[in-house]
Amino acid sequence: MPSDLTWSDLRVGQGFVSPGRTVTESDVLSFAGLTADFSPMHVDDEFARASQFGGRIAHGLLGLGLAHGLMLGGRLLGSNAIAFLGLSEWSFSAPIMLGDTIHVEFEVAELRLRRKDPSQGIVTFAARVLNQHGTVTQSGRKAILMHVDQPSADLGA
Repeated sequence: MPSDLTWSDLRVGQGFVSPGRTVTESDVLSFAGLTADFSPMHVDDEFARASQFGGRIAHGLLGLGLAHGLMLGGRLLGSNAIAFLGLSEWSFSAPIMLGDTIHVEFEVAELRLRRKDPSQGIVTFAARVLNQHGTVTQSGRKAILMHVDQPSADLGA
């Protein structure tokens, strides 16, 4: 995956694929401890085995956090990223099981200059989190505020 892309490097429709990341029991237990979310679906083998999933699953927000890191974790936009602005249309469509290896396929869905400050722009990515079987587990849009290296009048909104 490329790194330190600037505003002028990005194009609507441009696609990326993140590296993969295996979700471990340690990840789930650490997230449970950090967030105080000890739902039995995440931490109780017997309970989860009797569920519709047949085993423990990762927290949805853990998957979301891992996806964000895989997409943007300092490499893709590097120091050009300023802040994560939000999610839209995000859905959780399949569980992430312990031991699943996830990756993110994402593309630039929208680029627009920030009205208040045209030296900054908002890039919106359409993202899909997939497991090793190609099943989409989560999907939606993520908006990121970034520095604009060369403002372009045709991108302003």
